[in-house]
Amino acid sequence: MKHQSIGRLIAILHRQSQIFINKTLKEFSLTSAEYPFLLALFHAEGQTQEELSSYLYIDKGATARVIKALVAKGFVRKEQDNQDKRCNRIFLTDKTKREQEEIYTCVMQWNSFITEGLDEGTYQRIFSDLQTMVDQVEKKSIPKHTGAK
Repeated sequence: MKHQSIGRLIAILHRQSQIFINKTLKEFSLTSAEYPFLLALFHAEGQTQEELSSYLYIDKGATARVIKALVAKGFVRKEQDNQDKRCNRIFLTDKTKREQEEIYTCVMQWNSFITEGLDEGTYQRIFSDLQTMVDQVEKKSIPKHTGAK
């Protein structure tokens, strides 16, 4: 059992989800790299870029590029924080708020697609087991690869 790679299966699901999401969100001009930021903002608007980076486990440079693209596409706006002038808070535009439910529904189609035929108990067990794996990763300090041997 330990010779089977869970990571390989997770990687396949991730790559396939990106393909699915890119096709599904094409009508909104959104990509698989951008939608997680919108979902995070649907949940809690007004987060800083650093908070979004931390929540999504995405480096600050990539977050800055995605936020810049979302601003250019009219999905979000940046406002300087009142207490800390060095950071910006990210808010949804009226356009995004109008399309929020439709965007969310498109994204959640992937979840429905991969869990089709699973009973509620199986779904909850898989979700719980994956959450346990995420928790394990969060507890451990994974060394960053420097390229040096």
